[in-house]
Amino acid sequence: MRVHLFPWWPALAVASFCWLAPEPMAAEKLRLLVVHGGHEFETNQFLQVFRDNTNVTFDVAQHPQAHTRWQAEPSKEWDVLVLYDFWQEIDDSAKADLVARLKEGKGLVALHHALANYQKWPEYERMIGGKYYLEKQATNGVEKPQSTYKHDVEFTVRIANNQHPVTQGLTDFVIFDEVYGGFDVSSQTHALLTTDEPASGKTIAWAKTYEAARVVYIQLGHDHRAYENPHFRRLLDNAIRWVAKRD
Repeated sequence: MRVHLFPWWPALAVASFCWLAPEPMAAEKLRLLVVHGGHEFETNQFLQVFRDNTNVTFDVAQHPQAHTRWQAEPSKEWDVLVLYDFWQEIDDSAKADLVARLKEGKGLVALHHALANYQKWPEYERMIGGKYYLEKQATNGVEKPQSTYKHDVEFTVRIANNQHPVTQGLTDFVIFDEVYGGFDVSSQTHALLTTDEPASGKTIAWAKTYEAARVVYIQLGHDHRAYENPHFRRLLDNAIRWVAKRD
C-alpha cells in the first residue's frame, strides 16, 4: 500500500497540538487581611496601595473586632496578614489564634506603627522581631528608654541585602517619611533595609521566621508621601509575595 504525504499534514498536526495544549493557568491572587485601628492614618491613600496591586485581593478588619478574623474558620479567607494597627488589648484566645495561624504557615507583614503593638505580650516581640517602647521600662533587667519618633524626614534608604527576594529589583532610594529611634531589633532577624539618618534606628526593615511562618517588618509607611513612593510599593509587594511563599 502506497501512502501519499501531503505538505499540509505537518502544519495540521502542529495546529491540532497547539489547539489541544492547555493554556498555563494564571497564579491565583494572594488574599490579604489588612488590620488597622488605634492610630489615625490617611485611609483612602493607604488602601489605594492595595487597590493598585494586581497581585492581591484584600479585606480590611478594624479593632476591636479584628481579632475574630484570626480564628480558625475566618482565617481560611486570607493568606497573608498585614498589620497596620496600633493596639494593646488582646486576650488569651486571640493570642492563641494568632500563634496558631503562624504555625499553619500564614504570612505576616507588619508595617510602621505596628512595631508598638501589644507592649505587655512578649511573644509579639518575638513574632515580629522587634519592639518600639511606648514608655520607659525594664526588660530582662535592662532599663529601656522610651523610643522616639520624628515626622517629615527626607532620608536615604539603603538596601542591606540585594539578594533577598524582598529587596529584589530595588536599589538605594530616598523617601519622605516618619522615622523611629531607640527601638529594639532581634538578633534573629535578617536586615533588609538600613539608613544613616541620625533620628532613625539603623535597621528599618527585616525578615525572619516564626514557627512555620515567614515574617517581614517594614518601618516605612506613615502617610501618602510614603504610600505613593514606588520603592515602598515594590518593597511591600515583594514582602507580601515572600511571606506567602510565592517568591
